[in-house]
Amino acid sequence: MTLALTGATGFVGQRVLALADAPLHALTRRPQADQPNIAWIRGDLADTAALAHLCEGASAVLHIAGIVSAPTRAAFDAGNVAGTAALLAAAKAAGVGRFIHVSSLAAREPQLSMYGASKAEGERLVMASDRDWVIVRPPGVYGPADAEMLDIYKLAARGLYIAPPGRISLIHVDDLARALLVLADGGMSQTILEIDDGSINGHSHTDFARTIGAALGKRVRVVPLPLSMLLVAAKIGISAKLTLDRARYIAHPDWVARGGNAALAGVWAPQISLAAGVADTVAGYRARNWL
Repeated sequence: MTLALTGATGFVGQRVLALADAPLHALTRRPQADQPNIAWIRGDLADTAALAHLCEGASAVLHIAGIVSAPTRAAFDAGNVAGTAALLAAAKAAGVGRFIHVSSLAAREPQLSMYGASKAEGERLVMASDRDWVIVRPPGVYGPADAEMLDIYKLAARGLYIAPPGRISLIHVDDLARALLVLADGGMSQTILEIDDGSINGHSHTDFARTIGAALGKRVRVVPLPLSMLLVAAKIGISAKLTLDRARYIAHPDWVARGGNAALAGVWAPQISLAAGVADTVAGYRARNWL
């Protein structure tokens, strides 16, 4: 089995590369060092020739690449909608039947953010295709090379955790990577899977904060931050990552994954608890001198 992989140089994609035991075609914008069993394909999701080369001879596509942060809906759509459409077309032209599409829980509530709306539209394209598709909606993905959650850990190291409303699901990047590789190998199809670390009803932000504090050896004070304050923080530009679009998404009270773990029982189950995963993340941050 040969896998065609987008997002190979990103946080999740790198772990897929590390854990895969099959040959891979991996899309990249920049030159990469040679690695066993990996054929690097130069290009991006707008490069139809590169996508054709990526899919040639592959038995499955793992579409991980996407735009997480952008200033406009058009910018989100360029990566998450047009890019998905182009890859679906390349897969069809190359005769690749299996198509594993990494979406987001944000697609469940597309009205909340431009990001979620673009991911939902990408899902619609996948579902309308004639490929043997599975859509995976991960919750918050974390791990020792994750830059997206780094600011949370840095603030916790100073004794603070800013808690938006509601509950969240989380998954360690290695558990997600293993699930994607299992799905690429076959099995269920035409389904949407919301998977997580197996915690019933997700986690409260207070539990997450305390888990981070335990891994850091710090007492962390949890400061609640309602939607009104999140919007104010976004408007005054307290952080480049906290846009108005993202503030509305963050403040939604229910980002708990449902049903995917049970659907995959027998072929996949999460192996990394929140405590173990956060400890691994802290160790990775410290090894990189990020903390």
